Formats: sequence, structure tokens, C-alpha cells
Amino acid sequence: MARQGAAWPALALALLAVALAGVAAQGTALEDPNFYVQELWSREPNHERREPEPVPFSPSLPEGLREEREPSPPEPRPPKKTKPKKAPKREKLATETPPPAKSSKRKGRRSKSPEKTASDYPSIPVAREDVRESCPPLGLETLKITDFQLHASTTKRYGLGAHRGRLNIQAGINENDFYDGAWCAGRNDLHQWIEVDARRLTRFTGVITQGRNSLWLSDWVTSYKVMVSNDSHTWVTVKNGSGDMIFEGNSEKEIPVLNELPVPMVARYIRINPQSWFDNGSICMRMEILGCPLPDPNNYYHRRNEMTTTDDLDFKHHNYKEMRQLMKVVNEMCPNITRIYNIGKSHQGLKLYAVEISDHPGQHEVGEPEFHYIAGAHGNEVLGRELLLLLLQFLCQEYLARNARIVHLVEETRIHILPSLNPDGYEKACEGGSELGGWSLGRWTHDGIDINNNFPDLNTLLWEAEDRQNVPRKVPNHYIAIPEWFLSENATVAMETRAVIAWMEKIPFVLGGNLQGGELVVAYPYDMVRSLWKTQEHTPTPDDHVFRWLAYSYASTHRLMTDARRRVCHTEDFQKEDGTVNGASWHTVAGTSDGDYWRLLNPGEYVVTAKAEGYTVSTKNCMVGYDMGATRCDFILSKTNLARIREIMAKFGKQPVSLPARRLKLRGRKRRQRA
Repeated sequence: MARQGAAWPALALALLAVALAGVAAQGTALEDPNFYVQELWSREPNHERREPEPVPFSPSLPEGLREEREPSPPEPRPPKKTKPKKAPKREKLATETPPPAKSSKRKGRRSKSPEKTASDYPSIPVAREDVRESCPPLGLETLKITDFQLHASTTKRYGLGAHRGRLNIQAGINENDFYDGAWCAGRNDLHQWIEVDARRLTRFTGVITQGRNSLWLSDWVTSYKVMVSNDSHTWVTVKNGSGDMIFEGNSEKEIPVLNELPVPMVARYIRINPQSWFDNGSICMRMEILGCPLPDPNNYYHRRNEMTTTDDLDFKHHNYKEMRQLMKVVNEMCPNITRIYNIGKSHQGLKLYAVEISDHPGQHEVGEPEFHYIAGAHGNEVLGRELLLLLLQFLCQEYLARNARIVHLVEETRIHILPSLNPDGYEKACEGGSELGGWSLGRWTHDGIDINNNFPDLNTLLWEAEDRQNVPRKVPNHYIAIPEWFLSENATVAMETRAVIAWMEKIPFVLGGNLQGGELVVAYPYDMVRSLWKTQEHTPTPDDHVFRWLAYSYASTHRLMTDARRRVCHTEDFQKEDGTVNGASWHTVAGTSDGDYWRLLNPGEYVVTAKAEGYTVSTKNCMVGYDMGATRCDFILSKTNLARIREIMAKFGKQPVSLPARRLKLRGRKRRQRA
């Protein structure tokens, strides 16, 4: 970035940061670590909400009668690790079957029919079947459930404690003692359990489980029981007929599996008790609990933390069609300051819609900076899309209300908002569901490309020119052209990536922001390390002080980003820099770095050489085994100095000079001078 224009981007992002942070504070309000209870958003006032009334079970029967109606279950037998015990199938009655939940077509769903009456579970209430509804996750994955609310019978070590038993949690790089990829019991027997304290009465409706996230080990639970309690001492096991119900668990470690309870159970605590697990593996699992917290009007903490909004904004998740419709609504509300356009199409043909907000939509004004926000490069990271759609509504409504700050922002900046760069991935993840899709479903484009890592590496071109002291005399540092080979038809570049590059080349953006899901931090450039063979290294730009200030101006206005009490992700504690981080010191993103080549070979040892024009040659011994599937043999090629020189000089219409030929010319010139 040129230093001369630093004031404009600072103004643009500082004002936009305040506007977005105000919306983000409402959109992420339930992530407060001090939030004692979990509530559902509703567009209705509190007094109009209809809450199903729990019905207590019938009083306990005399001991003799109880034995006639409920024979004692047999003594538990050692687990069968290959074929988990399943609940016996029972005929469903149309009058007793609850309506299917919204997730009834989700991948990995394992649901059971309601079969028990109230008298089967003394002292634990259940919800009436005629009011059964699909409950959302309590928040193990989103950290709404704190570490203090998770407990386990035993743990293998601290890094495999109950606090790591969260759905979709990832293991650390080294899978060390602090950050591993699941809860793992200290022993493999039938007495192990992991439980959640919801801290209030909750209508539990289902359980989602995964195995352990690990590159090296295969651990998952293949069957389990579910128990509930109101005091964490007396537990009631979910029944199937007269015996304990055995829920079928996982068959591999990553695909989530949903099991619905036969009838919703109202309690404070819920416990998962593994019954069998994968052969040669251990009791390890990640999970999420589905449940609806019941309201308690007498609870002071509930009243204190209940979130309300006075803004007339559309707080919901929007699929592609709904997103397009919302853009149209905003455009109709504010036709004089908004314009809808598209920058291209996705691999599946969905248009990549953007909205421009300016006092003169459709035209670039001299002296007015251009700014863009992008979200959804990873299709299954959905919060960015919703924040930008809320920002669209907020800017429009506040402009109509003549909010002086927003009026100034709209009239002095040309703002472009692209809420969904990867709509194909979003729709794919939406079909699977956030809990059942896993972390990778919908992350990439339809043709399997990670947009976030799909842009060209221009850093290396600049740094090599700096090492040769060619900057800025021969190689300008304010603009480096994209190599022609990157934009060729044969290059592995996503259609979405090409559309963004063309968009950025067409509009002279001064500054931009890219919203992604995951860790709560503002990352500023560079995102790529300068030293070879390093994965993390602080790599500042010449305008580092400007980018650091811009990052802090955003983070400091966010309600949680600079909160020192919030839970860190893995070993990264971003509070040291007030919720900001240099991208390269976090993890390097080097641009367009892989490709693959396939060849059918018989088992054996092969000497394989990988070479490409302009790159150094690499040779390895690769062993092809007898196991099913492909054998992977990776090569890392480095560009030769001559290739780099050609790329740089080609920008100026020159060709690299052969040194022997140049020496001959110099000698001839000297001879002529002497003559």
C-alpha cells in the first residue's frame, strides 16, 4: 500500500469497523463467557412465547406392582466392539409418531420412535409428544457451554479431558498434552461417561457424536447409553421398552452421527455412557447435545442476560435465494444509494452478487476511496455472510434515519459488499447441516479448490527483486502484475477466484476486509512468511504501522475480541496483541502451491523424478505397496533464479540476457574503442 493514501483506508475501515462491530455485538451476543443460560432468538415478545408444559411422571408404584410391570434389566455384559447392540425395532403408531424435525434428511441421522409413557421414568419429566419440536445445539461446539460445564469419569490425560469432547474440535499440530482432538477415557470399560451440566432445566432431544480427531490413531465409540439427572447423583437411563436403550454410535472418526431420544427428557444434566468402541481403539468421542432450555422467570441471571434488539433487522440464516431476496429488499428501500450487481458466476452457475452503497451508485468518483468486504470464501463458514447482510440493512436504515455518521460514510466512501464468494459450498453445507456436515463439508468450491489459498504468490516476486536491489528502480513495489500462466485456462484456479481477481483489477480498491469463521481475531498482512521452510514468522509490510492500527481499531470495538477472559483456541492467545495478529506469524498462506499426477503401477519400489520448466529437479524413491488405494509421494519444487528473472523482466518487455553473449559484446565494444 502506498503511504500517501494511508489516511483514506484508515478512515474507511475505522468507520466501517464501528458500524459492523455494533451489528456483530448483537449477532454474537450469546458467545459471552459470562452468559449463564442459553436462550433462543424469537421475533415474538416474551409474554407471547408458547412454552410446552412439562408433565411430571406418575408417582412410583409399590414395589410388588413395579416388578410386574418393569422387570429388572439383566446384568450388563462385556461390550462387543465390532457389532454394537441395537435397540429392538418396534412398530410405530401413526397417532404416537411425532412430526419429523427439520434435520430429518441430514446425513448420519439415527432416530428412534417415541415408545415410553410417563410412568416409565419416575421423577424425571418429559415433554408431551404433541408439542415435540426440534431443539438446537446447546453449544458445545460454539463454546456457549463452558469447560466448567463438562465432566467425565476419567481422562487419559489433560489434553484429552472432557473439555476437549466438543463436536468438530481439532487436534493441535503435535496432538500434545494440552490440545488433543477428543475426550478419551482413562480406562476402557462400561463405567466410563462424559456429562454436560446445562445449569438449568432443559428439554433434551438428541445427541450428536464423533470419534477422535487424529492423524495417527483411530478411536471412536460404536454404541452408548444416555442418562439424565436433576442433581447429578440420581440418574435415569433412557429406556427402550423395559430395558436400557442402546444408541448406535460412529463407524469412523469424522462423520457426525445424530441419535434422537425416543421422547424428549427434561432435566439439568445429561450423561453419555459408552458401551462399545472400535477394535484396537479406545473410548474417545466428541459430541454435541440438542436441547431447549426451559424459561425461568424467577431466575435473576436469565433476566439480566436476556438479549433483545431494537433494530428492525432480519436475524436468521439466509440461503442463496433468501440472500438474493434480501438484497432486493434493501435496494428497494434505498434505491438512491444502493446497486446490485454480480462479479461473475460460481462453478455451479450461481451468480456472485455484490451490493454497492454510495451516494452515486455505479460510478467511481475522483477522491472517494473504494472499499470492499468479502465473506464466504469457505462456504461452510456462515457467520460472515449474515454479518454482511445485517450490515447492508443497518447502513440502509440508518441512512434513511439520517444518522450523521452513516450519512458521512455513505457520501464519502464507495462501499462494495460481497456476502457469499462460495455459494456452491454454502448450499452443500446447508443440506448437510452445521452439526452433521463436519468441518470440511462445503468448505471448498464445487471442484474442490480452497479459495483462501488460491490466489497468486506475488510476495516472492517482490522479495526476490528486493534481494537483488531492483526495487523500486526496476521493479515497482506498489503494483506487481499477476503472472500470465496463473490466468491461463489450464491453471488450477477456481472460477470464483478468477472473478474476484477481475473485480479487483476493474475497481481501484484502497482497502478491503475478508470475513472468515473460526478464531476471533483480526489478521493483517503479510500472510506469507519470507524465510524459506518456516511455517510461522512475523512478516510485516512497509505499511505495518497502518495495518496494525486498522486491525486494532476493528478489534477494540468488538465486544469479545479483546476480552481477556475468553477461551483461547489451541495454543494461540491473541490477547497479547489485543485481538490482532500478523497473518504470517499465525500461519502462512503462500497462494497457487500444489498439483497432482497419477500413474498406475504394480507394487514395488520406484525412482521418481519430478521436474517442471523453471523449477529445480527433485528425485525420490517411492514405494508402492499392496494396500488398497493410492500411494502418495510428495515433491516440493523451487523456482530457479532464471525463471524468476524471466517473470520480472517480462513485465517490461525485455528478455534475460545470456552472460556469455554479453561478455562477447563487451569485448567487441572495447576493441572498437581502442581502435
